[in-house]
Amino acid sequence: MYQALYRKWRPQTFDDVIGQQHITETLKNQVRTSRLSHAYIFIGTRGTGKTTCARILARAVNCEHPVDGNPCGQCAACRGIADGSILDVVELDAASNNGVDNVRALREEAVFSPAAVKKRVYIIDEVHMLSASAFNALLKIIEEPPEHLIFILATTELQKVPATILSRCQRHSFRRIETAQLAAYVEHVAKAEHFDVTREAAELIARLAEGGVRDALSLLDQCSAHEKIDVDAVYTTMGLAGKRRIEELFDRIIDHDTESALKAFSKMWMDGKDPIGTLGELFTLMRDVLMLRVAPKGGAELISGGHEIALLKRHAARLTAEELTAGMETLQDALIAARSARSPRTTAELCLVTLCSGLLKLDMPDFNARLSRIEEELASGAVSYVPRRESAPSPDRDADDDSADEPEREEERPPLPEDDDLPWHDEPPAPQPPQRAPWEDEEDELDPAQFAEPQPEDDFISRAPKAEPTVAPPPAKETPSPAPPAAAAESPAFWAELCRKIAPRLPADMRIYPGDASKLRGELRGSVLTLEAEGGFVYNRFNRSEILQRFSDCAAEMTGRSVNTILKELDPARRATRSLDELKKFPETHVIG
Repeated sequence: MYQALYRKWRPQTFDDVIGQQHITETLKNQVRTSRLSHAYIFIGTRGTGKTTCARILARAVNCEHPVDGNPCGQCAACRGIADGSILDVVELDAASNNGVDNVRALREEAVFSPAAVKKRVYIIDEVHMLSASAFNALLKIIEEPPEHLIFILATTELQKVPATILSRCQRHSFRRIETAQLAAYVEHVAKAEHFDVTREAAELIARLAEGGVRDALSLLDQCSAHEKIDVDAVYTTMGLAGKRRIEELFDRIIDHDTESALKAFSKMWMDGKDPIGTLGELFTLMRDVLMLRVAPKGGAELISGGHEIALLKRHAARLTAEELTAGMETLQDALIAARSARSPRTTAELCLVTLCSGLLKLDMPDFNARLSRIEEELASGAVSYVPRRESAPSPDRDADDDSADEPEREEERPPLPEDDDLPWHDEPPAPQPPQRAPWEDEEDELDPAQFAEPQPEDDFISRAPKAEPTVAPPPAKETPSPAPPAAAAESPAFWAELCRKIAPRLPADMRIYPGDASKLRGELRGSVLTLEAEGGFVYNRFNRSEILQRFSDCAAEMTGRSVNTILKELDPARRATRSLDELKKFPETHVIG
């Protein structure tokens, strides 16, 4: 009869156990020196060797001819314990024998001396499943056991074991096996079983096992039906092909394509995919991307293994750590809400809409994500000028305003000024002194010196003449800026003024690009405004009809004629920094030297 690989390759000595040398060396020394404890508790995740080490220890303490702390495996005691014929070594499952009556029967039986071996050993697996009364019944015999008795407890949840039990046991913590060591062990077993396994497939199996040897061997056993076990074979066997759809959904989220993301989610829902499971897999994917983002060198050891590293690195290059953190918090909140919601599908769809359009959230993680994106763009683009944000009227007119339907009258337009008289060619106005109120006349002010008592040192102090107060002239009335001529509209100064006026009308995360020649350039020729944006993220952000329409409306307000806007990718050769003469035209720029 065929035997599963994890049973066939179960270690028979302490030296066969991989990844737990800090425990096996201690147990070997105790067996060698006969300084054994009366109670042990083995702690660790599934498949790391807790029960295996407990069985090896039970054979080692009863072995007739131990070899350097290991059981020989040849004596009658080792063979009898291995095949279960010796009843002095008992293995119990606390998940099914968790009542107080089971523990009382164990306690009554444990006081008798062993019949065939030196030590009576009780191995209690999943001990955290015992009830409170069962723990109380077990406490007394663990505290003062007979000399021939040894207890070995194993658990995956240490926090559920009472402190009174823990304080009476010698504790050993089993850790997860490292991915590289587990992948080498998978290759060793595959070679012995005559399986054709690639190195990449062994590493993928090790990552999917999450540090458990039993899970790794079970996955290898499951993939053994293929003649050649490669990465695609592992994905197909484990049913991980569906993760490709999660990766496509994540691509839609990064591209802010809400419609495509909802369609992809709806298709998975129609195929029977659980909405909560979809959000959970998306959360795991974002977690793996975050690990590679914050730890690019050692992140391969931290990922879960369900996705290819090359794809995760590509996602990590497009997102900041703050954006990933904010997205994971959004997914975590949606997962909690979906488990108690009447319609988990609707909750998942709302979560996807929020992830695709980050402008809907105004909490601190989302603010940090937007700020990190701006800082990264500033660091990579070396922006030399950021336009001042000024309040501007909304480009959208009121639908109820009847005057919006009336055509403009050409005879009511003011005459066009010359190029040198345009408002953006003027120097910034000098600061005016504060205005005095009518009741603050000079005659009404009292001089404190008239009421001061004469002092002897006043004769030695020279007093400067009192300056006459000046009254600032009344402010001039503001006149509307006339529309510039065609020659002025085609000048670089027109683009600078357009950047200043368009910035308040753009979304908050896009206001940094107007004014940065390395990211966005513009030129007006006739009635066509040509925008050139940096390829990639910047181009995708501006390649929207509502954004281009805002540029057209702003240029039309400045020129007095209809303007059409087109968008192109910026040629890398034209990404030049601003000239010194152009920077001097802005009041916020200070030139040193």
